[in-house]
Amino acid sequence: MELDIDRRDPVYRNWLKDAVGKVQADANRSADTHLLSVPLPAEWGIDLYLKDESTHPTGSLKHRLARSLFLYGLCNGWIRPGKPVIEASSGSTAVSEAYFAKLIGVPFIAVMAKSTVRSKIDLIEFHGGRCHLVDDPCEVYEVAVRLAAESGGHYMDQFTYAERATDWRGNNNIADSIFRQLALERHPVPAWIVATAGTGGTSATIARFVHYTQQDTGVCVADPENSAFFPSWQSDDPDVVTDRGSRIEGIGRQRVEPSFVPGAIDRMMRVPDAASVASIRVLERLLGRKAGASTGTGLWAAFRIISDMRAAGEQGSVVGLLCDPGERYLEKYYSDEWLAAQGIDIAPFTARIEHFLTTGELSTAVPVSAAVPVSEPAAV
Repeated sequence: MELDIDRRDPVYRNWLKDAVGKVQADANRSADTHLLSVPLPAEWGIDLYLKDESTHPTGSLKHRLARSLFLYGLCNGWIRPGKPVIEASSGSTAVSEAYFAKLIGVPFIAVMAKSTVRSKIDLIEFHGGRCHLVDDPCEVYEVAVRLAAESGGHYMDQFTYAERATDWRGNNNIADSIFRQLALERHPVPAWIVATAGTGGTSATIARFVHYTQQDTGVCVADPENSAFFPSWQSDDPDVVTDRGSRIEGIGRQRVEPSFVPGAIDRMMRVPDAASVASIRVLERLLGRKAGASTGTGLWAAFRIISDMRAAGEQGSVVGLLCDPGERYLEKYYSDEWLAAQGIDIAPFTARIEHFLTTGELSTAVPVSAAVPVSEPAAV
């Protein structure tokens, strides 16, 4: 029996062409970002850069991810006119997805933990999104799936699709942009690129591009306390879970997300939360601007890598990411009261950074006032 079913919908296809065109136009306007130089003594022969992702229209690295996810969802036929897009998010991804949902004219619902900073919730609502807050961060996945099923909408699922949605071969992705921007520098091929992991999509994109273009660059992922990524990578066990969530917003997960690609990366570091916060406090003095604590997690790892390079007599360049602006976290990482309530003492790590900036040596213990030694978990 011969059968023929034609479901082509000219009205939908016209809407789809318009939606994809709007998202691509945003990429044409804003895909590239600045590569900032962090001052280090010239005689070291080592250059440190931060890729400033805070200059995207929605103010974070997640703007790239949201754009890729929307194009992926649109071209797969998953995002439909009038139907909501739902996401499980720790904040910044939802801000960016709310922006793109508004751009193409569909509703957006962010499912996130109640502990998310108010400034991010305000930004989601500013872009026309709605926030659905849950008590337990682990519940965001199942709640997002349920809301999508009840509404007939699309669950974006950044944690599954981040590494699939991004064109890692080039096309002005973040890795391609870094290498082009370094072309005229004294060390145009970085010795290391340091990323942090929330979904794992950024580190996967960078590592795949490095391998595809046959570069010698190492890729390091810095992971905060209470995240499953580092112990999973260390033990080669994808089923590792932690009993509480990360205090560094935007990175670290209690489970290993599907978009984390451990085999593509070369090195991982577990970074204490106090070191992450100390790093952004020092960075403000160096660059005159505030950054979120996830930037500090990667920056601390970059400092350790540079310290290792100095000890080995190596020269070259190291690139990290400035993930989002610190103004979103004034009541958290820039609040001494919040740090005290969390039991976070940044003084020892601040002293170690100051010692590093002078000597190039990020020692495991540097005297602070009464000279109390401080140690940290070893890098792998």
